[in-house]
Formats: sequence, C-alpha cells, structure tokens
Amino acid sequence: MTGTRSTARTVTTSLAPIDVLSASVMEKSGKISTRDLISTLIPSANTSNSGAGASFAVKTLSIRGLAGDQTLVLVNGKRRHNTSILFVNGTTQNGQSPPDLDLIPSQGIEHIEVLRDGASAQYGSDALAGVVNIILKSGEGGSAQIMTGATGKGDGATLQGSINYGWKLADKGFLNFTFDAQTTTLIDRGKQSINTAVLYPLINGQPDPRELTADRHTAHPGAPASQLYVASFNGEYAVSDAVKLYSFGTISRRYSAAWLTYRIPSAANNNMAVYPNGYSPRLFLHDRDFQVALGAKGQVAGFNWDLSTTPGQNENVFDTNSLNASLGPASPSYFYAGTLRFNEWTTNLDVNREFNLGLFSPMFVAAGLEYRRDQFEIVAGQPESYLIGTYVAPVGQPNAGVVTQGGSQGVSGFSPFAAGRFKRQNQSAYIDIEQKLTSNLEVSVAGRYEHYSDFGDTETYKVSGRWEPIENYALRGTISTGFRAPSLQQEHYGSSSTIGVVLPPSTVTQLYPVQLLPPDNPAAAALGAKPLQPEKSQTYSIGVVARPTANLNLTLDLYEIKIKNRILQTAVLGPSVTISNLLRNLGLNPQQAVFFYANAADTTTRGVDFVGDYRSDFGEWGEVHWTVSANYNENKFDRIIPPAFGFNLIDRVRQGDFTVGQPKDKEIFSADYTRGRFEATVRITRYGKLIQRSTNPLLDETISPAGLADVDLSYQVTPKLRVAIGANNITNVYPDVVQPANRGGANPFTYFNQYSPYGIAGGFYYLKLNAEF
Repeated sequence: MTGTRSTARTVTTSLAPIDVLSASVMEKSGKISTRDLISTLIPSANTSNSGAGASFAVKTLSIRGLAGDQTLVLVNGKRRHNTSILFVNGTTQNGQSPPDLDLIPSQGIEHIEVLRDGASAQYGSDALAGVVNIILKSGEGGSAQIMTGATGKGDGATLQGSINYGWKLADKGFLNFTFDAQTTTLIDRGKQSINTAVLYPLINGQPDPRELTADRHTAHPGAPASQLYVASFNGEYAVSDAVKLYSFGTISRRYSAAWLTYRIPSAANNNMAVYPNGYSPRLFLHDRDFQVALGAKGQVAGFNWDLSTTPGQNENVFDTNSLNASLGPASPSYFYAGTLRFNEWTTNLDVNREFNLGLFSPMFVAAGLEYRRDQFEIVAGQPESYLIGTYVAPVGQPNAGVVTQGGSQGVSGFSPFAAGRFKRQNQSAYIDIEQKLTSNLEVSVAGRYEHYSDFGDTETYKVSGRWEPIENYALRGTISTGFRAPSLQQEHYGSSSTIGVVLPPSTVTQLYPVQLLPPDNPAAAALGAKPLQPEKSQTYSIGVVARPTANLNLTLDLYEIKIKNRILQTAVLGPSVTISNLLRNLGLNPQQAVFFYANAADTTTRGVDFVGDYRSDFGEWGEVHWTVSANYNENKFDRIIPPAFGFNLIDRVRQGDFTVGQPKDKEIFSADYTRGRFEATVRITRYGKLIQRSTNPLLDETISPAGLADVDLSYQVTPKLRVAIGANNITNVYPDVVQPANRGGANPFTYFNQYSPYGIAGGFYYLKLNAEF
C-alpha cells in the first residue's frame, strides 16, 4: 500500500488517508483519461481545463489545491517522469511540468492508490500534496473495450478502442499487455462570440465589400482535436525460489491540433499578400513518450530486496500554421518551431525486513538508495520561426511604415539563444521504521537525505501514528517536512508567444507579444530574478477513522500544508518605457512584455477531507453502494516577493489563481445499484464558486457553484459481454459567460469561462461495449 513499504498494511489500517480506485469503479464512467478518472472520483482532486498555446495539450491534476507537480506520480511504485512542456499560458497551472497521466492507458490499470499526505521523506521530491501510485494489471485472460460518444453540440466526437491480455508464464510469472487507441475531434465553443471588428482596410474611405460576407466565427475556444496511441506492459518471472525478474512500461504517441487567436486582415501582425482574409494560427504538437522499468527482487538472509532502473522520456515537437509578419510577403505559412525533450533515469535499491527486538511486535525497517539523472533539451526551430525581420510595409499598403512583430505568430519558434541541453544528478538515501507498540497503538518514522548537483543538499522527515482506543474507531496523524526541486524546465525554459493581456489604460484584453525569461537571463536578473531554490513544506494532519457497522466506513482528515520559497510565474511585466529600455540595452526586442519564475512566496493551505461509504442489501431487489465524499480547501499567502520597477511581480491575478482560482469546496455523491445483470451508477458532483481575477477588479469573473450529474447504465448481455450507455454532465451544464471586455473586444477569443474545473464542453454522451475472453 502506498505510504508504507510493509506488505502487511491495508487501507483501513493505514496511518494516512488513502483512496483506492479499482478497475471496476473506473469502468463505470465515460471518462477515458486517467487524469479525469481521478478528479471525477476524488473530491480533493481537480483538473485544470484552461490554457493556451502548448498548455492546451496537457492538463494537470491538482490535489488539495496545490500545483500538479507538487504531487508525485508512481507506476508500480516507481517514479514517473514529467512532461517536457512547461505551462506558460495555463492560468492556474502556470509554471508546472507534471507527469502526463493521459499517457498511461486506463484499460491497463488494475487500481490506483492516492495517498493524500506529504511523503517526500519516503519517496523524494514532489510529494508535497501526496502521491498517486498507478498499479498495472497482472492478471490472466483478456478484455476489450470500444467506446464512442460526442458532446451535446455534436463535436468532440470520440472513438476509443482498447485491448488487454495477460498470460501466465509456466506458473513462474505473468505477462500483461494493453493497447489503446483513441481519436477526438475539435470541441469549439466560440460560435457565440461574433467578430464585430472592421476586418479589411477601407477602400477610398468606404468599407470593403468583403465585410458583408466574411466569416465572423473566428474564435475556437474549447479542446483540441487529438489522436492518441498508447501501450503498456507488465511482467514478472521467477528465475529461482529466491529471485524474480520484472519489467513494465508504457509507450505512446499523441497528435494534437488547436486554433489560436484570429488575426484580422488589416492587423499589423498580418500580411494580406499571404493571408488576404486574415488567419488563426494553428499549433500542432507531436508528443512521443516512453518509460521502461527493469528490475529484480527477492530474499536473502531474511531481507527483502528490490533493485531497479527506470529510464523515461517525453518529447514534444512544435509545428504551426502561422506567419512571421516581419519577413513580409516572403514569410512561410508553415513553421517547425522546435522541440522540447525531457529525460529522466532513476535507479533504486530498496531493502526491508522485520527485527524482533522484544517489543509488542517485530519492528519493520526499510531503507534504500536512489540515483536519478535528469536532462532537459530545447531544440531550436527553423530560423523563420524566430527571426525578427526588417520588413516595413511601403506607402500605399495597409500598415505602411509600421514596424511588425517578429517570429511566428501565436507561438514563436525556439531560438538558438534559448536552445540548449541542461542536466543534473541527484543521489538520495532513506530509512523508514514502523513499530506497533501495543495492540492499538503504532507509529512510523521516516527520514531522507538528498543531494542535487545544481543546488545542494536537503533533508526531510515524517512521523506518523495511529491509535485505536475502541475497536473500529481510530485516530491517525502525521507531521512531515517535504521539498520539491525546481524543475529543469523552470530553471532553463525560455520562449516567446502572443497572448491576451490588458494594456493600461485600456480595460479590454488584447493580443501582445510576451517573452518568458529564464531566471539566469540578464534581463530577468535585472528585474530581481535569482537562481531557483527548492520549495520546502511542513505538513500537519490529523484524522478519524470509524467503522460503526460492517457496511459503513467513515473517515475525516484535517490538514495544514505550509510551503516556503514557492516557485511561481510572475505577472506580465510591461509594456513600459522602463521595461523597453531594459530590454533594448540587453539586446532584446523592446516591443514586448516579459515574465520569469522566482521563489516568489510562502503559502499556507488548510482543509478537510471526508469520505463515507455504505452498502445496502435489498435482497432480490439488488444492492446499492452509496458513497459521499467532500473536500474543503483554503489557500493564502504568507509572504510575497516585493515589487520591482513599479511592477508587482506577483500581482492580484497571480495571487487569485492560487487563492480563489479553484473551487474551495467540492462534494461527490454516488450510488451504484446492481440487480442481476443490470447495473446503474449515478454520480453528482458539486463544485464551489471560484473567481478569475483581472488586473482591474471591475473585470473579475465569477464561476457560480454548479452541480453535474454523471449516469452510467449497463447490462451484462452474456457472461462475457457487457453494453453500457451513459453521460458525463447529463444536464449539459456550462460555466458562466465572461464579460465582453474579457472576451477580446471586437475580435473575441473566448466566451465561456475557461477557468471552469469541469471544462466548457458541456455534456458528453456515450455508448460502450466491454468484452472478456
């Protein structure tokens, strides 16, 4: 069980709160994403559905209101590598590079264990909010699934097929294989946003006749079209009575395409010789990912040992249909913008055994060593994707004499200045001791030392206890410290893009070029950036576990998480005369705004988790499994980095993303009814209010509380065949509509509020067929 290395521990006797999501529970949903399955079933987990640019392709999972990369992801107990993408325009997930859970096929998962407690002392960096441990299937026999569905608007059409098969290897082991393929069409929720801008230059002082026939549906917010192919395997073989060899892994390919903001024909970032009717840049991401674990485990002299090595890589290739207006009519319309690549190779040695010291029960001791090597690489795009040309439109042409923006519009290519290969190494050692002191009292103590080649040493600890004064009623609690090393992406990533910002004195969101500066960039240093240091946390939790009857289980856990030196993305700084002069003096383009990453704040998170489940048996009328779960969470700032050059580095927008940009409360009620061959699952999820802050308080947006209902109805046609129909968000609930000023003005790029934790797609309705063989 996650949270302990003892094989004797169960969920009901755990010293910390753990959720276990079985394959059967996950199948009763129209969700096919591993990330969405977790956020659907666990109230303290939320998915961020907002983002622009490269942030559209990978969504994050937040636990207890913290960042996606503050939750450690394991597969079969081994660390999962992170995505190569750094979220730059991702609103609430800005600055994160978490593992991409969608690249693990849900049909290959036996169950998922979610530890809702800090665990850096046990597992290392990133486990501030908790740990997600994905256990792959190891059984014999086969199963297949086909699912098709679409949104209530008819878009987002999804076709998914998967097959899983397991073999028994001569009574000495197993081999289990899963392949999953899925395709989803574009979800477009921009049809309500009508472009009212004057698109074309005037002709002799009169409107161009094309204004009357132009397509005014130019905004395409929603979700990208995508194709995903992913496979997993899990195997084990006993070479002797004392030694077993094992291996598992995943490999995937994903192709995503999304529209960016429309550029009108007469805009300075267009050239009508290339795009006479304007254009919406289109970004294509080609994602390639793999992870393979090789290991051996066994027993010697009373010790259990496990030696493994796990290389993994995530690569994203960027292509875009766009324009480099500074190259004039000679600009290409298709660009290779560059490649991001992240490699992680982890090697572990773990040992454990019990020692009889004359105490109430034997002492369980686990210890281990870990070596990890990380590498992040930025490969430059083709020159036209990042060059700043010298083209100026001649007299008589639209925008005559105007200096145009360089680089491909939407997402500019990575330049040789930003490109590079960045490495670091990490060595660590841990010890974990568990002892039952009496029949109803047990404690656990863990400690870990780590050394990083780029910022030095860190130590963490964890103390846990569980006391059961009355049978089936227990108290549990933990005190722990944790840390998260700054990612190589946060330390070295640099990029340019065009995003929506509010440029004073205007109060309307509009497009403007911005550049992300690595912390060691001279311009960032001049603005106050320093080399990034690890985030460090202190976590306290206390909980109650009760089982009043054989059919009723209740848990209530309170927690506080204090994080120092939290790494945040600053506000957009500029445009201003000061920023422009600073950039010009350093040889950078002065016609842009900038931002960077910094250890910018100390924060405190407090909350409570509740989980209750009950089983009702109605005899021949069937049985019902009832579940009620809830989370309440509050975030606040204890310290914020001071202003620089008249700018608040962490402005009210960035503060709001953390304090009010996610629901403070989330409740889930579900009922799973079974009678004979028929099964029905109804799940109602309520999301509390959240606020999207603006630099202007009058333009703040509120997403009202909302309740969503999911329904899954299935029938076992034969012992080997089951058919299901269902809906996610069956009543087709949408989030609030944003104010006109926040839609982008006359040339809008949004309509529904994309901070919504349940997305802006509305209902999804599906048909699913499951077979066993």
